[in-house]
Amino acid sequence: MTDALTDLLRQPHHDGSPLYCDAETPTIGWAVKVRVRTDPDDPTTQMWIRTTYDAEPVYHQCVQVQRDGLPAGSTWWEGELPVHNPVTHYRFLLADAEENQSWLTAAGVVTHDPADALDFKLSTHAEAPAWGREAVVYQIFPDRFARSAAADERPTPHWAVPAEWDDTVVFEGTDPRTPLQFFGGDLDGVTEHLDHVADLGVTVLYTTPVFPGESNHRYNASTFDGIDPLLGGDEAFERLSHAVHDKGMRLLGDLTTNHTGDTHEWFQQAAADEDAPTRDWYCFRPQGGYETWMGHHTLPKLNYQNTDMRAAMVEGPDSVVARWLRPPFDVDGWRIDVANMTGRLGVVDGAHDAARAVRRTAEAERADAWVIGEHNHDASADLDGDGWHGTMNYSGFSWPVWSWLRHPDTPARPFGRPLAVPRRGGSEVLTSLREFAARYGWRATAQSWNILGSHDSARIRTQVGGDAAVHRVAAGLQFTLPGVPMLFAGDEIGLEGVLGEDSRRTMPWHRPESWDTATLDAYRALAGLRTSTPALTRGSLRWAHADEDTLVFVREHPAGSVLVAARRAAGDAVALPASAMLTGADEIAGDLLLSTEKGAADLKVRKGTVQLPAGGPGLTVWSL
Repeated sequence: MTDALTDLLRQPHHDGSPLYCDAETPTIGWAVKVRVRTDPDDPTTQMWIRTTYDAEPVYHQCVQVQRDGLPAGSTWWEGELPVHNPVTHYRFLLADAEENQSWLTAAGVVTHDPADALDFKLSTHAEAPAWGREAVVYQIFPDRFARSAAADERPTPHWAVPAEWDDTVVFEGTDPRTPLQFFGGDLDGVTEHLDHVADLGVTVLYTTPVFPGESNHRYNASTFDGIDPLLGGDEAFERLSHAVHDKGMRLLGDLTTNHTGDTHEWFQQAAADEDAPTRDWYCFRPQGGYETWMGHHTLPKLNYQNTDMRAAMVEGPDSVVARWLRPPFDVDGWRIDVANMTGRLGVVDGAHDAARAVRRTAEAERADAWVIGEHNHDASADLDGDGWHGTMNYSGFSWPVWSWLRHPDTPARPFGRPLAVPRRGGSEVLTSLREFAARYGWRATAQSWNILGSHDSARIRTQVGGDAAVHRVAAGLQFTLPGVPMLFAGDEIGLEGVLGEDSRRTMPWHRPESWDTATLDAYRALAGLRTSTPALTRGSLRWAHADEDTLVFVREHPAGSVLVAARRAAGDAVALPASAMLTGADEIAGDLLLSTEKGAADLKVRKGTVQLPAGGPGLTVWSL
């Protein structure tokens, strides 16, 4: 058992939200006002901002302030942070009357000298578009989502193993049928079910690749010049785009910038002739053969040292990145597959340059384009703000949440690890969440995707051992912690999957009796609450309590704040200090906004203490 963390609200706090920072995206030359909140009983008597000026540490003193718009019941310190570099790193030095010192970093308060990697960050580079930052994203794997009537008229491709819609998905990696099993979902099938997507409260539809490729996943593209005829071709994609936009949603494409398929016209030309103009577009080895994605010969790696390849793929108006953002397709941005490896090979590291190129090109076509990079470990080195807006946050969200909610007997397997995800207590999980948020920085964390699973991972329903109530706790965290919730089609009705390929099961449209409607209702409610509550998209994050089975936090915003309690198992009532939470006992509304469990009640405030009722498993949100 790990120790409970019960005094979190009394710790000094700062983050990049409006209460604590006057400019989330400053301009070089500005002096940004930043604030720290301390408990009235906190012994701090002196405070400084420590930042770096061209990598040299400098200190700026803070003073206590009282001003409108800052909640009472706390002591507020304010200082001016000079913005001299494109990304400004900073932390706070605190001292008491005896000059006992501590540091306030983005990972919390420490009494040792911490590494700069955990400093707060301010980026002068443009932030993600508001529609992305405030989105609810829905991922579709086209082959498994829905078939239109037109799909029945198309011949099965030569490479495919045909399957009926209710057939079992072949998912063992050693089975050659895994990438070839063909269920025949198409884009008109997606269009026909957009009412379901919109009814969930989704604002962004994201499809995995729609370019032709000799596999069901299509990450081995054979061309970028047209949409796969098996999906209905360019006309079907145009129909989908119009339908998505007519419903007030956005459309996000999926582009593999690291490699193509070995059947791609560029590679076919290069492999056939050493003097071909596209030969140096790939990484052919002098001793024979070529570089690939992780040893898969069907996925030859692109060479970002070649300017012609960059122009064809990621740079300029004629590139793949640009063309599909224009009418008639009007894609609103890209999720970049294998973003972490794009431009990287041995001693060569052009990943950041590639990310910048993608973003520059996308924004030249659409000023509010959104670009998200795939990355399944620490993505902090790639998130300074001028490349990817954010990442698919596996390490900073998925794995910690999995480890907290994992059922001891689940058969679900994580990708990339030789062992199963361990089961951990709330205090350890909180530490992991805080460290990754610190590494990414406030803005990049808020712009990255909170994912409980995807087409590449196990389903959350299987991770929690099929427990619907615990699944809803996970969904609640996905929508209430900083970050953009992305759900994989079928999560909302309780689909399962042991690993990535197995999670790509078909949507059972014809079997609504198999749906978990309580979980469907929970996703709808969570999406509605997120969309209507600025604190959940722009508000601060202050941790309030953590024990083995409970996590409690506050999201603060000038327009209104909320308290969130998540329990993975039944637990006792939790008492929190009202004065440390917001403005004192008399100012706390405590109205119930949402709960994934029945019988949840309003908060009770007694003698300056906020009483969170016993309960669980479940996630509950109250107003403050």
